[in-house]
This record gives sequence, structure tokens and C-alpha cells, in this order.
Amino acid sequence: MPELIPPDARFRVSFLDAVHEHIVEDDFFGGTLARELREHGGTWNRPTGFARYVEAVREEELEDGRRPEGFVPSTWYWYVDGDTYLGRIQIRHRLTPWLLDYGGHIGYGVRPAHRRRGHATGMLRDVLPYARELGLDPVLVTCDATNIASRKVIEAGGGKFEDERDGKLRYWIRTRTGS
Repeated sequence: MPELIPPDARFRVSFLDAVHEHIVEDDFFGGTLARELREHGGTWNRPTGFARYVEAVREEELEDGRRPEGFVPSTWYWYVDGDTYLGRIQIRHRLTPWLLDYGGHIGYGVRPAHRRRGHATGMLRDVLPYARELGLDPVLVTCDATNIASRKVIEAGGGKFEDERDGKLRYWIRTRTGS
């Protein structure tokens, strides 16, 4: 049964298989994967290099952690089933003006070979309690207006449509039930 876990170096081989799938599909997870490939990809072939990458991703959640200029603290979770890396989801701890218009609190991606199996819906559902623990309620989740699959995931997760801004659909999802 798939589950959310903090990024873990033991998934290196499966993660690298997923990266290869993304490259073949020319799908770079909103630019995140392209940035990671530039910064860390040259070391992923070695277990120690991949472990340093995992440490860097996990450090992004700390207020004083290393992350790209202008980025807010973010907690990443990987969605795995046994030894198979299926995708990842990120909770941004706060919104900048750009995130309020376009990026939202939550971003996610499923590896191409495992799409259309409900994994994105499962990730979004499973991450909401973690967002609540961070004091986020509601959370903003966005998608491209042309991304019908992502729109369906957000709506299945309880997303209430607010508006469209420059081709981005903006939805709010409650993290607390009965509120």
C-alpha cells in the first residue's frame, strides 16, 4: 500500500528510474527536477552523493535551512510502495506573493510510469494532516488551466475553486474537518 515518507536515500535506484522517465517524457516537475539535476544530478550515481541530495531536500524545511534564493521553507514527502518510488509532494510553509498567485502551498508530481492510478489523489489526501500540523488551513493548490488530470485531483481532494490567474486555476482545500 503506498505511503508518504520523508525523502530517504534507500530509494536511490527507484528514484533514478523515475528521473529517467521524467527526462524521456520531457516533464521536469515545474522546473524543480531541472534545478535538482543541475545542482545534484552529477552525484546521484554514487550512494554518498545521493544521500547528500536527500539531506539537502530534507534541510529545506528548516527556517534557516539551505534552499534556493527566494524559496520558502518546504517539507517534502515521497510517495512509495514497498521499494518503489512513485512520486513526491511538497508543502510550502507560507506563501509569497508569487506563490499566492501561481504556486500555492502544495505541489506534487507522479512518475510517468505510475500515472493514472490514483497516486496523486492519494498523496494529496495523505499530506493534508501534515499541512494541518504546520498550522495551514486552508491550503492553496494550483494547476495549469490545461491540466485536466491535476484539476480532477484537486477537486477530488476537496478543492474549492477561487479563480484563474494567468492560466493558473487556484483552489483552496480545508485541512481540518468540520471547520
